[in-house]
Amino acid sequence: MDKNLNNLLKWGIENSVPSNATAATAAAPVTDASTNGNEANPPSQLTPDVLAALFGGPSEADLMKAAMELITDTDPEVTLDAKLTAFDNLEQLIENLDNANNLENLSLWTPLLSLLEHEERELRLMAAWCVGTAVQNNLKTQERLLAMGGLPRLVHLATHEEEHEPVRRKAIYALSSAVRNYQPAMDAAAEELKKKGHVEEAKVDASNMDTIDEIMNGLKAKAAKGKVVA
Repeated sequence: MDKNLNNLLKWGIENSVPSNATAATAAAPVTDASTNGNEANPPSQLTPDVLAALFGGPSEADLMKAAMELITDTDPEVTLDAKLTAFDNLEQLIENLDNANNLENLSLWTPLLSLLEHEERELRLMAAWCVGTAVQNNLKTQERLLAMGGLPRLVHLATHEEEHEPVRRKAIYALSSAVRNYQPAMDAAAEELKKKGHVEEAKVDASNMDTIDEIMNGLKAKAAKGKVVA
């Protein structure tokens, strides 16, 4: 793996949204001597993908693939910290709706869901966090998560008594995001939760936010009584 990969990923994050300073500069009027200061140049419409096309820099899709390559790299020289940095960058990238939807096109759902079962608890936590971010208020990714069999994995992670509390809480966040306003996912999750004794009824209205909050708060309370980070 390229030793400069982390710098490449950070470049993508920093350029996906302009900094305050850059935004302020772009918004400030730029005067020209011939106009006596009465007109301003329009703000730049360049985006990271446009710059990539012009100068050969990485697109956000490239950065997402590179992040997952690093996270799943089995080379012992790739440190856990490097993988966590890549995961953090991936999570920030998929805050963008188009990037979240692009997980399917880039074939990233399978490795992402497999990381929910990784031996490193910090990677399990980050995987759950990324799933939750990807499916939040996004029907397309909610559908994909269900189709990929992600709901039973999240329920297991959220309810497993030997799992560490921070990991369980991130899994609960992902589960909560996955089921809201999407009945098929709510049905699948409720069925799994009923099997494990966490809900009494297998039918829960996915549009009833109060009921869903009650279920998720109950799971958080049980997680708080579970294993703590050593």
